[in-house]
Amino acid sequence: MKGLSILCLASIAASAQGIPERARKSELATYFLPPTRVVWTSDQGVKHADTLLQPALGQATLKPSHPPTVLKAGDGAGSIVLDFGTEIAGYLELFTPGGDKTPPEARIRFGESVAETMAEIGERGAQNDHALRDQVVELPWMGKKMVGPSGFRFVRIDAVADSRQPVQLTHVRAVLQIRDVPYLGSFRCSDDRLNRIWDTGAWTVHLNMQDYLWDGIKRDRLVWLGDMHPEVSIIGAVFGDNEVVPKSLDLIRDVTPPTQWMNGISSYSMWWIIIHEDWYRLHGNIDYLREQKAYLQKLLSHLASFIDDDGREKLDGMRFLDWPTFENKQAVHEGLQAMMVKTMASGGRLMALLDDPATAKLCREAEAKLRKHVPEPSGRKSPAALNALAGLRPMEEVADELKKDGPRDLSTFYGFYVINALGEAGETEAVLDMIRQYWGGMLDVGATSFWEDFDLAWMENAGRIDELVPPGKRDIHGDFGAHCYVGFRHSFCHGWAGGPTAFLSRHVLGIEPAAPGFTKVRIDPNLGDLDWAEGTYPTPHGIIKVRHEMQANGSIRSEVELPEGVSLSEAP
Repeated sequence: MKGLSILCLASIAASAQGIPERARKSELATYFLPPTRVVWTSDQGVKHADTLLQPALGQATLKPSHPPTVLKAGDGAGSIVLDFGTEIAGYLELFTPGGDKTPPEARIRFGESVAETMAEIGERGAQNDHALRDQVVELPWMGKKMVGPSGFRFVRIDAVADSRQPVQLTHVRAVLQIRDVPYLGSFRCSDDRLNRIWDTGAWTVHLNMQDYLWDGIKRDRLVWLGDMHPEVSIIGAVFGDNEVVPKSLDLIRDVTPPTQWMNGISSYSMWWIIIHEDWYRLHGNIDYLREQKAYLQKLLSHLASFIDDDGREKLDGMRFLDWPTFENKQAVHEGLQAMMVKTMASGGRLMALLDDPATAKLCREAEAKLRKHVPEPSGRKSPAALNALAGLRPMEEVADELKKDGPRDLSTFYGFYVINALGEAGETEAVLDMIRQYWGGMLDVGATSFWEDFDLAWMENAGRIDELVPPGKRDIHGDFGAHCYVGFRHSFCHGWAGGPTAFLSRHVLGIEPAAPGFTKVRIDPNLGDLDWAEGTYPTPHGIIKVRHEMQANGSIRSEVELPEGVSLSEAP
């Protein structure tokens, strides 16, 4: 080596391959989570179960510091269920010691509830759609095996009965994959139940901020434009500007001609338009909005062709609002009529911004025509809320219908529009009670993220999701659900369900942009029955900080800290 010149050494270094230029760095960060408890073991065939609760080294060793957990194979094969403490998106990693080099087989079952880990494929909706949550794997000799991905909190590990070798594990850990982005927004108030709900909604959406913005981390793991609207509102309140939103909007735009419906659903193409206006109001990125101009022109023109002479929407394709109203044709028409009004109003404003007076005029005329037809109310809350938000029906009249029977007839998706309509009507106290009962009901049975759907009636005589279902109790996961989410197919982490997080930031803290990109902000708090509330909200200029306290005379005392570049606008 003495004879090598500096120039020669530099040449060797330059020729090293390193990371290929074509490689793309993942937007996701990796975190390791140990199990927090052993939920259950089979009556026999399991030794040293508590070893798996020891700190995970992340490396197989020649001499393990603890006796390995052993799951016996053959007759009386051993099984164990572990709890990782919170819903996560990612993998399971299993570490194995030395011994016989014949690879043992283990069956791995992921679950968003304990009961799901105990189910067979095909039993009450248990399935392997989108992510393999039930599979048999071979384990290495003195090494590690990664299994997944899926969305899960619980894992059941079984030794395979006809395997020649027992399963031996020195430790296991969950591998969480998530965007490493700071929580810039925050919310705290005098009711800790609402604090937990805000946090849970934020976590639900954060888990779905994968390479793209998904609707669910177990199922469907897809970009659905309707699901995205509540998610985008939550991202704006919690994380601020994040590239997962435009990336996902562009993905569906690029695979969907403007004369076809996004995701095959007419309302989802409308949500794409509405999301773009919302995103522009939050962040003020006119250059990104200009990139949508050509597509918006064609899509808005296409939508305008689905209005009859009487101003009724006549949309084709899958006619969908949310699952509970899916089979009620009058409710769907009522909601789609309001969606068309909102979309044309949004389209008119966007095209005026984009210097397209002809398409803006088309939208204004279509909106005026649509407003001539107000559908007969179906009696369902979801379309009634849309009608109020679109200005087709008086907000005060609709508010009485939405408050009736409290959280009855809510869905985790369109519940977002019900509570927002009530918020616009000044009914914050009624909304807070709904949120406590409905979204809080999921927390009461052990949820750490919000579900694809939920009905308070399911809680009657039901067990918790974080324990085996006691004898005589209903299984709130396996025994309920409908449409595409029957039983264990039901997603327990669905981004559209986090609506209260956005509501609490917008209506209780009272923060909304009064000009694109928050150059002006309107702060109009409504505390309902709360003594105080405080929090932060991210803007392109920095963080807005507020604290509101209810005074003895019913007025609200507010402290507001604005970043440079943001000015306060008067409340309406």
